[in-house]
Amino acid sequence: MALSAAEKQKLQDTARELRLTVIDVMAWSGGAHVGGSLSCMDILTILYFKYLRIDPENPQWEDRDRFILSKGHAAAGYIPVLAKRGYFPEETLKTFNHFGSPFAMHPDSNKVIGCDASAGSLGHGLSMALGMGLAARQLKKDWKTVCLLGDGECDEGSIWEAAMAAPRFRAGNVIAIVDRNRFMIDGPTEEVMALEPFADKWKAFGWKVLEVDGHDFDQLDGALAEAWAATDVPVVIIANTVKGKGVDFMENNVVYHYASADSGLCAKAKASIQGEG
Repeated sequence: MALSAAEKQKLQDTARELRLTVIDVMAWSGGAHVGGSLSCMDILTILYFKYLRIDPENPQWEDRDRFILSKGHAAAGYIPVLAKRGYFPEETLKTFNHFGSPFAMHPDSNKVIGCDASAGSLGHGLSMALGMGLAARQLKKDWKTVCLLGDGECDEGSIWEAAMAAPRFRAGNVIAIVDRNRFMIDGPTEEVMALEPFADKWKAFGWKVLEVDGHDFDQLDGALAEAWAATDVPVVIIANTVKGKGVDFMENNVVYHYASADSGLCAKAKASIQGEG
């Protein structure tokens, strides 16, 4: 069923609030991978506030859906989502990347409540997702495993090994989402190491491929509903996004892959976010 106007507005409001928190985290921590955290925020929002079957009161619930942030450098976006979803107090985000904090530049599943897999070294998330999907089948469980990839990390050979294996084992309970913002740390993906024809590559490996605007909640909702219903083949959603989405001077600007900020820049960034919509 399509999103109601009220549901869509709530998701948009939640995503905006979380983008503001990303800017706060950048300030509290002294720096963060802000561009990719902002680009994937709408994806994380609809997953955690509509689709994922989870229980923050019981983080280790055996029948929960699993989520892997393969692009682990987007922890500055992911960890605020977990906080807002109720896994731990939002106040604790002020310790992000401080000595003794459970929150670092990349998520550690042994320290971050609600995090299903440690990440940081790129290229491993899809293999872990496949393993979790096969484990669910072995255990006769119906939970889904969702893996959020960066497009830059899709230059890693290990991604394509997992992409080849998932259809071979008919892992229809695995959903990959690519945050296709077309930038990596060194510049545009198509200049550094071209991915196109990107969708055709996934199709050739046997995946069901869905392409959407990664900032359009209606399109994301439709694709996720279709992916959740799949049973025999894995699904990849290529979500076309904007690096630094929501902050006008950060959008499509590789300088803000990682950035530190003073109070003036943070205020400017938050004013841009609040001016959206």
